[in-house]
Amino acid sequence: QVQLTESGGDSVQAGGSLRLSCGSSGHMDRRYCMGWFRQTPGKERQGVAVFDSDDTIRYADSVKGRFTISLDKDSNTVYLQMDRLTPEDTGTYFCAAEGGPRSKWKLWNQCMFGYWGQGIQVNVSA
Repeated sequence: QVQLTESGGDSVQAGGSLRLSCGSSGHMDRRYCMGWFRQTPGKERQGVAVFDSDDTIRYADSVKGRFTISLDKDSNTVYLQMDRLTPEDTGTYFCAAEGGPRSKWKLWNQCMFGYWGQGIQVNVSA
């Protein structure tokens, strides 16, 4: 059983920065994808950034050049550095890892994410 825990959410003004962290416990196979999603009320959860199983990094078009995903392999901690934030970045951010129960699977960038953190709120004001 894998557990993911996000931290680092906050309220900031547009143009500011935040760094989200995702710690993992349990058996985590680093051959699998890990990434970040975000969700706003009434909308589907959308992928933001991902490490593929071969460590290829992919970003959603809306965050390219502003967000950076990184991974500490020793601790299996995934980070999301978010710079030049805009109000459109407001939402609940979820850390995710490939695998997990089929009922929770969500496909993005050829990765089937089924392990999810509890989510953390990011608010960006104009």
